[in-house]
Amino acid sequence: MTAVTKVVLIIEYEGTRYHGFQLQLKLPTIQQELERALAKLTGGRRRVVAASRTDAGVHARGQVVSFRTTSKLPETTFVTGLNHYLPEDIAVRAAYRVDDSFHVQRDAVSREYRYQVLNRKARSPLERLTSYLVSGRLDIAAMNGAFGLLLGEHDLASFASRMELGERNTVKNVLRVGVAREGEMVVFDMVANSFLPHQVRNTVGLLLRVGLGRVDTSKVRDIMEVGEPGLAGPTAPACGLCLERVNYAYPFEEMR
Repeated sequence: MTAVTKVVLIIEYEGTRYHGFQLQLKLPTIQQELERALAKLTGGRRRVVAASRTDAGVHARGQVVSFRTTSKLPETTFVTGLNHYLPEDIAVRAAYRVDDSFHVQRDAVSREYRYQVLNRKARSPLERLTSYLVSGRLDIAAMNGAFGLLLGEHDLASFASRMELGERNTVKNVLRVGVAREGEMVVFDMVANSFLPHQVRNTVGLLLRVGLGRVDTSKVRDIMEVGEPGLAGPTAPACGLCLERVNYAYPFEEMR
């Protein structure tokens, strides 16, 4: 019997034309393209699992996916071969064979997201797919003060989407936050053990109101304490959000 092994891929994609990562009936998704490319490369159909199911229009620089396969292709061939079959807006950056017990979701210790806001008067044709235009002056210090309230372990139900919460555990451990100005771009970075649906985009939407002087920092604390789904926001557009990295306890080279 041919041995089955597990392969992990680090992938990058520009998610504008996709309806998120996860398979959806009659709609283009990242998972659909990956599985189609895998079938062409290996001759077999395999389901891929992602560390983070990014929403429609959201990008990724360091998404992690895994699949089981009987293919004996070298890791480097998975990179070059899949990139041959994948569309231009999806690419495999690296491939690793790992122990079959490894799970991309359960074994992840944290996820890192970045949201980009283009803070100037005029729109940018070059940045339009990967940032959200805000023309008003933003108070970076005020936003950092409000953002810091989320650090640590909190019930973040107010920062989740009202319709998509379901029965999820809303207590999350936020490990790092920060807002910084990089030229005309204002970047919001957030690292947590895991995230609720639309948590980052709702957080950014609320922080932008703080930065524009429309909401006081004390109001952010009140919103957190109420714990009502959908209370934070408005939800910032998907175009500015990118999954930067998924972190694990050990490098993939040590998980063989």
